[in-house]
Amino acid sequence: MQKTYELMVLLHPDLEIDAETPIAKIESLVEAVGGKVTKRDNWGKKRLAYRIARQDFAIYVYLEVQLDPQKVQALESTILITEEVLRHLLVVHEEGAVRKSEKSDKKVEEGAK
Repeated sequence: MQKTYELMVLLHPDLEIDAETPIAKIESLVEAVGGKVTKRDNWGKKRLAYRIARQDFAIYVYLEVQLDPQKVQALESTILITEEVLRHLLVVHEEGAVRKSEKSDKKVEEGAK
């Protein structure tokens, strides 16, 4: 059974001119392990909080991925050796996570009144 994961990838900033090629490469890595990209959002080039591999900027790309849990390790190990990627983070997507935080914000606002 496949789960939905959120994959955030920080790409090398010099790839800004043609960011589609490394993004397509990451999508093909996901498909190579039997996964499927369901959502893709390129946030563009942004300043990093701290330097990574002597870089102050990175291209932020967010992907939602359908993937078998047994294939997560294979995907992560492949992403780790991909030259274009500075950092990545893969976490389980929680559908109600946004709704829970919105509820807690409303409680705080109501308590302040």
